[in-house]
Amino acid sequence: MVFEHAQSAKILIAAGNFTSAVSLVRLQFEALVRAMWLLYSASDTAVAKLMSELTYESSKRAEKLPMMSEMLIKLESKAPEQAMELLKEFKEYSWKPLSSYVHGGIHAMQRHGKGYPSDLLEQVLKASNGVLLMTGMLLVILSGDSRYSGKIPRVQIKYSDCLPPIKLPHSVS
Repeated sequence: MVFEHAQSAKILIAAGNFTSAVSLVRLQFEALVRAMWLLYSASDTAVAKLMSELTYESSKRAEKLPMMSEMLIKLESKAPEQAMELLKEFKEYSWKPLSSYVHGGIHAMQRHGKGYPSDLLEQVLKASNGVLLMTGMLLVILSGDSRYSGKIPRVQIKYSDCLPPIKLPHSVS
């Protein structure tokens, strides 16, 4: 779903449907958090709720699964530290503005009425690509194949112009 949302956001930007495109980046992030939660901290019962055949009853049971913020809390100390730092950073800087687009808040109203500056759209694309990069990290882990170890940082460096800025670790003096 993360890849589908990213592709759809790009298609919507190309079509001039900017509000919907920006909203999809939040959905993209939520799908990544859900995937990580399923891997690292969801109970077998929670996984079964999501994997069961879709019925009215199974849908009602799945509604009781944690929301995104709770999933992030449950991921603490279970998911890789670097991944958690990236997820928390994304949430800190992007969650509220993206939610405004999803729910027709001030960001959506103002941009829809006054237009979207190209630098904002570029930032949205980079944010979406950043979520894809985190998804790539998760896929490397899921593969269990050591041949892929270290490939994502190389992708991040090679395509840095298409991604959010790299945060360098703080040096200790």
